[in-house]
Amino acid sequence: MNCLILRNVEIGGRPGLDVRLHSGMVAEIGVRLAGSAREMDGGGGALIPGLIDHHIHLLATAAQAETLPLEQVRCADELAARINAWAAAHPPGAWLRASGYHERIAGLLSRDELDRLAPRHPIRVQHQTGSLWMLNSLALGLVLTNDMPACVERDVAGRATGRVWRGDVWLRGRIGNAPPALGGVGARLAAFGVTAVTDASVTTDEVSAGLLADARQSGALPQRLLLMSGGKLEAPLDGAYAVGPVKIVLDEWNLPGLDELVARIANARLQGRAVAVHCVTGVELALTLAAFEEAGSRAGDRLEHGGVIGREEIAVIARLGLAVVTQPSFLFERGDRYLDENDPAVHGDLYRCASLRAAGVPVAASSDAPYASCDPWAAMRAATRRRTRSGRSVGAEEIVSATTALDMFLGAAERPGGAARTVRVGEQADLVLLRTGLSDALAVLDAELVAATFIGGAVIL
Repeated sequence: MNCLILRNVEIGGRPGLDVRLHSGMVAEIGVRLAGSAREMDGGGGALIPGLIDHHIHLLATAAQAETLPLEQVRCADELAARINAWAAAHPPGAWLRASGYHERIAGLLSRDELDRLAPRHPIRVQHQTGSLWMLNSLALGLVLTNDMPACVERDVAGRATGRVWRGDVWLRGRIGNAPPALGGVGARLAAFGVTAVTDASVTTDEVSAGLLADARQSGALPQRLLLMSGGKLEAPLDGAYAVGPVKIVLDEWNLPGLDELVARIANARLQGRAVAVHCVTGVELALTLAAFEEAGSRAGDRLEHGGVIGREEIAVIARLGLAVVTQPSFLFERGDRYLDENDPAVHGDLYRCASLRAAGVPVAASSDAPYASCDPWAAMRAATRRRTRSGRSVGAEEIVSATTALDMFLGAAERPGGAARTVRVGEQADLVLLRTGLSDALAVLDAELVAATFIGGAVIL
């Protein structure tokens, strides 16, 4: 019988409770529950709902295990040293992969510059935004045919520069690497108390969805899955994943016309789906809001990131009923660059939180891993401090309480930013047991306090 009794846990601030988990559900909550079942001592720790990462890229996060991280590289000389060391650890001719690059290091890299950095290996370097890959000549020779797709940038003479914009699907098909193993990602997320995720990849198709479904069914990826996609996607009968909004990616350098964006929203409606629009810049947000004004909004529509939101736009977002799914960790990990590159007048507009919530806008938190850490507790700390790595403040008026920061990971997957889920009878037994009471945990917001993670009543961690 699938039954477990958790002894001596704290729920909703009330200590000394027992909880019976049966058939994947919370079956009973009380004091000194009777009955024969397997037991676990909660040690007085808080029992809270499992965390949900509302915006992550699972396959890309899994691929990071074989990727050279460049986020902390500061200059061209350091970049060269890191790539040289990475190349020395791989046989000549082996593919090299790096990510987290930003042009502040050494500008947008071309094939010629990468040829000098990695002359004996095909190399691809991903921009920090995920929108751009930069390849050297050896890599281009392996992926290019006579016909170059539109995503491959060319110079005035028609020669490929080495830059590939939004070409993930094409590159993946040309390189043909084996898909990354997802077990490590599943284990890391479980260690953080994450019991469900929304994969926000616009590139998700039947093949990549099938990989995720297989990992879910095998247990390698134990978290419940909600998948976005840029095109049509059907939920499988076995429930391996649910289908979420249609993802629309906007890039300020290549924006569609208003009519085209309205048509994309209308197409999503024909599929019976909400829409999630990638909005990092103020220009992207302005176009998105105009499109929703024209096309209309519906429950489940979301703005991803909300990197720059002017104060006058908050009321528009609230009136349209849009949720904002943001990434507080960016403030810590990239905040120094944001402050240096943006006019001080807009510093308060960066990754807003408190002002949106005060206006009634549902705000959910997420990681956007692998583009930031997949540790939700680090994101919570960032939301309550809004300080950069060097300690500089980023929009202190947008700080939220620790309770609110946690709640932003507790909304249901299909209602990000909605009411926080609670531990109660009749709910799915997707739970996190902490090593301390909740008030003490909120004081530190550290993943080390996760003692056990349960998905469907099963102990995952």
